[in-house]
Order: sequence, then C-alpha cells, then structure tokens
Amino acid sequence: MNDLSTRPGDAVVGLEVPHESAALHVTGAALFTDDLAVRTRDCLHAWPVQAPHAHARVTGLRTAGALEVPGVVHVLTAVDVPGVGDAGVHDDEPLFPGEVCFHGQAVCWVLGETPEAARLGAAAVEVDYEPLLSILSITEAIDAGSFQGAQPTIERGDVERGLAASAHVFSGTTAMAGQEHFYLETQSALAHVDEAGQVFVQSSTQHPSETQEVVARVLGLRAHHVTVQSLRMGGAFGGKEMQPHGYAAIAALGAVVTGRPVRVRLTRTQDLTMTGKRHGFHAQWRVGFDEDGRLRALDATLTADGGWSLDLSEPVLARALCHVDNAYWIPDVRLRGRIVRTHKTSSTAFRGFGGPQGMLVIEDILGRCAPALGIDPTDLRRRSFYAEGQSTPYGQIVRHPERAARAWDQVLATGRVEERRAEIATFNAAHPHIKRGIAVTPVKFGIAFNFKAFNQAGALVHVYKDGSVLINHGGTEMGQGLHTKMRQVAATTLRVPLERVRLAPTRTDKVPNTSATAASSGADLNGAAVKDACEQIRNRLDDLAVGRDLAWEDLVLEGYLNRIPLWAAGFYRTEGLEWDPARMQGRPFKYFAYGAAAAEVEVDGFTGACRTRRVDIVHDVGDTLSPLVDLGQIEGGFVQGVGWLTLEDLRWDESDGPTRGRLATQAASTYKLPSIGELPEELHVSLLQDAHEDGAVYGSKAVGEPPLMLAFSVREAIRSAVAAFGPAGTCVELPSPATPEAVFWAIERARRAGGDRPVDRAIDRATAGAD
Repeated sequence: MNDLSTRPGDAVVGLEVPHESAALHVTGAALFTDDLAVRTRDCLHAWPVQAPHAHARVTGLRTAGALEVPGVVHVLTAVDVPGVGDAGVHDDEPLFPGEVCFHGQAVCWVLGETPEAARLGAAAVEVDYEPLLSILSITEAIDAGSFQGAQPTIERGDVERGLAASAHVFSGTTAMAGQEHFYLETQSALAHVDEAGQVFVQSSTQHPSETQEVVARVLGLRAHHVTVQSLRMGGAFGGKEMQPHGYAAIAALGAVVTGRPVRVRLTRTQDLTMTGKRHGFHAQWRVGFDEDGRLRALDATLTADGGWSLDLSEPVLARALCHVDNAYWIPDVRLRGRIVRTHKTSSTAFRGFGGPQGMLVIEDILGRCAPALGIDPTDLRRRSFYAEGQSTPYGQIVRHPERAARAWDQVLATGRVEERRAEIATFNAAHPHIKRGIAVTPVKFGIAFNFKAFNQAGALVHVYKDGSVLINHGGTEMGQGLHTKMRQVAATTLRVPLERVRLAPTRTDKVPNTSATAASSGADLNGAAVKDACEQIRNRLDDLAVGRDLAWEDLVLEGYLNRIPLWAAGFYRTEGLEWDPARMQGRPFKYFAYGAAAAEVEVDGFTGACRTRRVDIVHDVGDTLSPLVDLGQIEGGFVQGVGWLTLEDLRWDESDGPTRGRLATQAASTYKLPSIGELPEELHVSLLQDAHEDGAVYGSKAVGEPPLMLAFSVREAIRSAVAAFGPAGTCVELPSPATPEAVFWAIERARRAGGDRPVDRAIDRATAGAD
C-alpha cells in the first residue's frame, strides 16, 4: 500500500458533497430492512410473548390457544431450535429462557399471516411464572454482591502516597444514568430459505458477520450456509452492534421451520422494553490537588450496570477506565472497575462505548471541586492538560497534546469567553430569578477497538468495462455518511469523478469476517481497505498506460482487452496496537481525537428549565474526508450528548408491587428526547486546522463518537448558572441527567445559606497547616 495518509492535490476527499443517500432520505424513497417485507410474497410476521416479571422462573408454557387464532401459523419455542438456542456471545442470552431475567423478555414468538394475527396469538399463549427476587439498581446489586465479568484495575504510581502529598483532598460519588438509543428504525430482520437450504437474512445490524455467526449457530449450520445483508439502518448508535443477532435468529429460525419468509420488526414499545441501553455507572472517588491546583492523585472505583447479561459490558468498562483521565495528566492513579448484574435489559454499546461515562467522572470532580479550591473551573481544567511526552495511566504516550490546547485556545478566542463571562456576571446581578452560566470543557478520545483482532477490514472493488466502479466493503451505513466517505476515497485513489463510483449494500458473501461498524473506526478501517483495493487496480492500469495519456474509459477497456484484472480485494489492519487486558497496560489506541466546547446556558429559578444560548465548538478530525458529513456528525453527537446529560431520564418501577422492573419510560411521551428546541440559539462549529494525522487514510481522523463528549460543556454551564443562585463560592452537585426537576432542586439547595459542599468529605491541608 502507498503512504496511507498522503493526499493528492486534486483529491475528491475533502470536498463538500452531500450524503450519498440524502435525496432518498428526504423524499422517503430510501429502502430499509422492513420495507423489503412488503415486497416479499407469503411473508409471516413474528410477535413476542413478553414476560410480566423482572425475574421469574417459567413453570409452564401452553401454546394451543394461539394456534386456534385465525391466521396463526406456528409458535416458536425451544423445541424448534436445531442448534444452540442462545443469541449472545457469552452463552448467557437464551432465545427461549426458562428463567426470565427482565420485565418484557420474550419467552416465545408467534408467527402469523399478519401482524395482528400474530399479536392476538401472542395474547392467547398461556405462561406460568414463579416470581423470584429481583435487583434493579447498582446500589442494590453492590449490596447483594451481584457481579458479573472481570474486575480490571489501571494503576500508575502510588495513589496513597500521592493523596497524602496533596495540598487539597476531596472525596465523593458520581452517578449517571443510562440512555435509550431511540433510533428511528426499530430492530428489524427478514429471512428466507432458498431451494438449496441457504439462509438469507436482511438485518438492520452494525455487525453483519457476527449476526451471521449467531444465526448459523442457532440453526446448527456452518457460516457459508448463511448470508446476512445490511441494506442501511435508520440510526443505530451502538444499539445494533449486538442486539440484532437474536431478532435475526428468530426470523431465520421461523423461515427454516415454516419454509416461508419471516419478518421481525419490533414496535417502538417493544424495542424500548426489550433492547439494551447505555450503561449507567456509579463512581466512588478520592482526588488530590497540589498547591497550584493541578491534579495530583486520583483513586476511583467505577461500577457499571450490566443488566441481565454480560453483552459488551467488559469492553465498555475497559474503555471507561481508559478515559477517566480525559485530557488531564494525573501522576498517581488507581482506577478499579466492576460490573453488576441487574434484572433489566442488558446494557450494551452506545456512542462513546464507556468513554463518556469515564470522562464524566473527572469532569464532575473538577466542576465540584473548583469552588472549594477558589479557582475558576476553566482555569482549573487548563492547568492539568497533558504535555508532550506524558503518558496515560495505562501507559500510552499522548501524541499531539498541543492540539487539545489549540482547540481550547481557539474556543476561548472565537467564543469571546472572557468577555461573555463579564456580561453574564452583569446579567446575573440584575436578575434574581434567572441566571446564566458559561463553561468550557475538553475532549481527548482514543480511536480503535479494545479487542485488537477487530482492527481489520476488507473491501472488494469492481471496475466495469465502461469505467464505472462498484464498491463492497465491510462497513455498514446507519446515516453517519460512511458510504459517502468511501466513495470519495475510491474516487480519489482511482482518480475518477465521484459520479463514477457506486456503493453496494454490505453483505457477508462479498466481504467476510468483518468487524462491527463501531468504535468510530468505520472510515479508518474500511477507507484504508478500499484505498488498498483501488491502488491495486490503478497501479495495474498505470503500468499499462506508461508514456500515454489515456482517458479513464479507454484505459479501462484496454486493460480488459489485455486481460488485466479490473477488480481487487483490499485489506487493512491497524498497526502499532498493543494491549494486555490482564494488566490494563499498553497502546490500545491508534491516535486520540481532540476537541473543546464552550457553552452558555440560561436557567429559570422557578422551574429549573434550561435554555442553551450559545455553543462554540472546535473539533479535531485530522484532514477531513468529507466536511459536510463531519460537521453533521459533530453537531449530532453534541446534541445526543446533551440529551444524555440533561433530558433523557430512564425510569424503572422500583416498587415492590406486581409491576416491579417494568420500564416506565416506554414511549416518546414519557422519555424526553432532544429536539430542535434544545439546539443552541447560536451554534458555531469549526474543524481544527493543521491537524493532519499520519498513518490514517488521507490524513483524516474518526468523528463518530468523540463529539458526544463536547456536551459536558452544557452540563458544566448549568452548574455555573445554578451556583449563581447562591453566595459566591457555592459548590453545586448535579445529578445526571440534570433534568429541569433536578436543576430546580439544585437551585433550592444553592439558595440556602452557604450552599452545598461539593463532596462528602473535604480536607484542605493548606488551610489546616499540614505539610
């Protein structure tokens, strides 16, 4: 492969082009997995029988009543499974459980001629349950000793000695809720079996190869008997990395049993009550600062709510621990992690994959401790930024730390932060019941999969005799613009106009053994593989054309006539990654993406309602592959982060009544999502300039996940505004999410004389006269 990051002068990458399916999306012409069902003859529809208990043993299952319902064809149960009846990768997610582990779990599936027939059939299935003790919260699980998975530790230096040597020591807890993916397209799959017994599954999945593996295992087949295609997804955000496998398996099993195509498409309520969510976390911490207000030592234990099964909780926890430092150098560190098992839907991947939870811990610490230290939070954060040559707690040298500082300084300057801070102080002095606040926060996010083997990709590129180009690659499109970038990469490498290049849907029989489109690595991995394949073809044609200036079409035709292969398989693997999961040490990331955001909010003292007045963002995407796509990802990620931190409040029934464990926020009417009304009145987004990334495709960087953490600026601005309701130096504790109700009660606490302390215990050795 030629130099991966070198970009030619006439490149198509870097041009502002629209999303490749934009016109189809806005006109409603784009096809998604479930749209294919109406084009499929004799299709059956699957409907789950959901358990009404958070934890119970299934003692009886009678399906005869369902079979008497007109239109019901079959009821899928464990006896129908020819292979292994489990949808997980840890053998802990039975398709037809004998023990229910969350409220709403499917115990069997009814197949009907219509969705209504299947629904009525599901209602006619009789199930007997023996209720068992259920655990719903992290604290309940800790008290009960209900843990699962590994309990890793990252450690550097001597944290006890570091805390003892600190001038200021604080301790406290930080808790944060999960988040619902709420993708527009719910979980969907459509399966049929051909005359040779080959199983073809259309699935809304981020990980077609793993969906293929699970389906094959359930059916007792080899992988080459199963083909999975991901046409496109109507959003995913990590919720379609692991979760689709079981639904695809149900569709495929139904198709094998009945000989007819089977469709699975969850309703919104089913999707909300049956699928996994972002991990909630609980952190206990002790932190030390030196006499100049720099971070000196941190001891923290992070506990993740894994839900009922292990799913991806171990790598999520590992990434959380690896991101507690965010952009800050902490000499002495001890970070311990553990996962609790609760009787709720299994927590799973979500944009950021644990990184946001880890980073929120340190940002919450700094926001709470700044007033106690008498240091402005913006200044406090800047004092502990990484410098050249420093390494993370897990041993990776931080490359280009100056980019975090450049993004920070640019935000301060272009956002007029200091001027506006003075304006805000004047406003607050004149308004007793409305306060404004401003805050600046950084982002440092590592790019690569935690699991080294996943850092590889393949591509298959065809050039036809007329000069048109067709690309297959292992990445999936969920609206993030990956296919758009891949077209630009191919057009640049082949040196052809963009309109010559078309993308084919992602299929396991075209590019095998693919990794999930996740970890923000889709463009890095697949772009390098596409570039490799295109370079092979272009080099063959260039050798043929030596000394001649031929038009592309003429060159391609001559290549065909000279029997030169006009197709190529490309491959890429990320070099330089080393990781010891037992020691939690190594170089797990290819590089770091940096960013900074300044947010200004206005808070109503009567209601706790918040209004975001202005946000300024500078974000590092390297040399952008597609500016419009990257700007959209930054804006969308930021707003999704604001939703997690300020609006989206998952609630389960934690009473001891018969509905214990039921998800109370089962619809958009009870689960508040960010909308256009939550957008800042002013939103300024800039891409960091002069940020070329060596060793990445055309010098670019990942953009999918890092911008979500820019939303910390909004949460910290809310903290600043709430503090303004109290006396100078008021410390504010904010729940996460900081909903209007939570903000209102924080304001009430701030209004009380003296305000709240930022932590459970504070030791100030400087004022106590200690060394």
